[in-house]
Amino acid sequence: MPLGTDIILLTTFVFYHGIPEEIYIQVALKDGKTQCKKMLVMLNSPMGRIEISGCGTGVHEIQFKENALSQNSTKEALVTCEVCEGPEEMTEPLKQCTAWLQAYFCEPWMTEKLPMPPFHHPVFEQDSFTRQVLWTLLRDVKFGEAVSYKQLADLAGNSKAARAVGGAMRSNPVPIIIPCHRVICSSGQTGNYGGGTHLKEWLLSHEKLQKEKLAY
Repeated sequence: MPLGTDIILLTTFVFYHGIPEEIYIQVALKDGKTQCKKMLVMLNSPMGRIEISGCGTGVHEIQFKENALSQNSTKEALVTCEVCEGPEEMTEPLKQCTAWLQAYFCEPWMTEKLPMPPFHHPVFEQDSFTRQVLWTLLRDVKFGEAVSYKQLADLAGNSKAARAVGGAMRSNPVPIIIPCHRVICSSGQTGNYGGGTHLKEWLLSHEKLQKEKLAY
């Protein structure tokens, strides 16, 4: 390692049987920037284009780029999810994330059997209530379920922190995988969503429909 290069410990996570396990990765820093090679993958999904960014350590973010749904659409769109842009050789976390999202839209029962990609984002590197809320949501609120902001605050260990739960949802860098769309208002109203309320309604409708199909 070159002289003058600083080292810090970054926290990332791997998943065993769906449960996040914390591991520490040494990352070399130079001029204050992490030396990880960022890659982008674009998916064509029923909701529109979804961009995944990440490196060899983990997934950085999932972002909604182009919306294919109308404001009033909660119906099941054509269920396909394909890579439309990306490098020929993807890192393992990007491969895992792509496979997981494709399963979520097309074969949701397979998501329980697929490895969850590791995440590499500052929100997961700090011991904070936001991180606790996100892991609790990932662990405890399953496909086809919904929970209120207050209920999630209770699950995360602070029953008075419903407002902070809303802030944690806005800070979620990996929507769909960490399912902030499953967090709704106590009144039963859908509530806000970073990609738009109609996207949140579509995701909830998609999960309800797929869960009903599996019941038969």
